[in-house]
Amino acid sequence: MTRELLLAAFIMGVGLCVAGAGTHLYQGLARQQAILRLDGRNLLGAIGHLAMSLVCGPYIMLHMGWQHEDNGTLSMTSALIGALVAFTWAFVTGLFFMSVYVAFFR
Repeated sequence: MTRELLLAAFIMGVGLCVAGAGTHLYQGLARQQAILRLDGRNLLGAIGHLAMSLVCGPYIMLHMGWQHEDNGTLSMTSALIGALVAFTWAFVTGLFFMSVYVAFFR
């Protein structure tokens, strides 16, 4: 039981690390804020934004959950929902990247 929980936490950590690194790499290369988007000037741009959103989504969701309300307060509901979605998403992306790693490098 403990091993499975530790493995799940490790997979979520891998997903968050990949999402954070991908987000900062995208922001550095594109010189724009990383947001969840599906638009693009052409089909290739739209596919690129979709791929960026899928990989960087957990990190973006964590930041969206920590945004302040209009009166300057932090909503605990949005922070908890953002964290729940981000960690679930990070588990899925971490599982994908770990399975790719094991398939190619093991």
